[in-house]
Amino acid sequence: MAEVYKAYHPGLDHYVAVKVLHSFLVGEENFLARFQREARIVATFRHPNIVQVYDFDFDPENNAPYMVMEFIDGPSLKARLQEMAKTGERFSLEEAVHIVVSIAKALDYAHKHGMVHRDVKPANIMFNKEGEVILSDFGIARMVNTATLTASGAMVGTPAYMAPEQGIGKTGDERSDIYSLGVVLYQLVTGSLPFDADTPLGIVLKHINAPLTPPTVLNPDLPASIEAVIIKAPAKNPDDRYQSAQEFADDLERAFAGEHVERPPDQIVAGSDLATTERMLGGSPPPPPTIPPAAPTGPGIGRWLLIGGSILVLFIAGFMALLYTGAIGRMLASILAQVATPTPVVVIGTPTETPTPDLTATFNVESTQFAAWMATYEATTGVTPTPSPT
Repeated sequence: MAEVYKAYHPGLDHYVAVKVLHSFLVGEENFLARFQREARIVATFRHPNIVQVYDFDFDPENNAPYMVMEFIDGPSLKARLQEMAKTGERFSLEEAVHIVVSIAKALDYAHKHGMVHRDVKPANIMFNKEGEVILSDFGIARMVNTATLTASGAMVGTPAYMAPEQGIGKTGDERSDIYSLGVVLYQLVTGSLPFDADTPLGIVLKHINAPLTPPTVLNPDLPASIEAVIIKAPAKNPDDRYQSAQEFADDLERAFAGEHVERPPDQIVAGSDLATTERMLGGSPPPPPTIPPAAPTGPGIGRWLLIGGSILVLFIAGFMALLYTGAIGRMLASILAQVATPTPVVVIGTPTETPTPDLTATFNVESTQFAAWMATYEATTGVTPTPSPT
């Protein structure tokens, strides 16, 4: 949505960050009015964990709205996570709790001033040179016409951290931010995201439907109270989550201090089908189609005839198969006997030399006829004839 530049401010005599929103956004209906309204609200924020906005304006020459903010001279949480992933490291529990509690308090402050972030993720969490945790990009999501985006099939947010209600096209509320921060906490203590897929849409669908893998599966050393907090924050149903970011921060601090935190019911962890989730989140999925009951059927005469005919056909087929198999076997036996004892040839007259009998022709004619006769005889009488050597 924007490009960020490091700039020097002569009047303040220090560096600032200038976030220039892309000019194509200006073409959206009422964008400039939304930009000025949201930027004005964020510029009033005074919180140690929220980036300070100094100024905002619109550059008509370049058709670009921009915001002037404090320059954070440290890395983002996303960059830290990427570096740690290369070495197989993860944040200590103390560091993870400090980061999430700081952001939760920033969110609680903004929520009380009527501002929902809608895109809480590691890329928007930064560290200054003193090590303080700073949340940036407040108001940016609300500057976009979410109704226009939803109609075109787009969503505001980042799939890996997006709450289920945002995934089905709703704008979400303060509890959507709590869900996203819960996903961040899960990632910090386990080193992995709770849901992953080959496509952004696949990730969104898993946030809606797939059950949450308990974090102790990936980090068995995690205390039970910490796991209870992690499970509750990103619950599928907004009513099952923490209802305020301060409540989330309080429970996390108590759990880290060793106090008991009640584990949420198992249904909070479980997934559901899309229709159930939509109803749970306040949607109105179409009712299931009504299937007319089948007409009652009784054992009528047609049904019995069909069954009887099928049995008769199977019986005849089986009998013929047995008969055919027996004839084949006898024919093979006859062929083997003929090969072992060739049929004698009768010579009429007194030839000058004994001719070489055509055993092949004689064998083919006589053995075939003999085998056919044997098969017929046995099928008629039930007696297997014994061929004579002659």
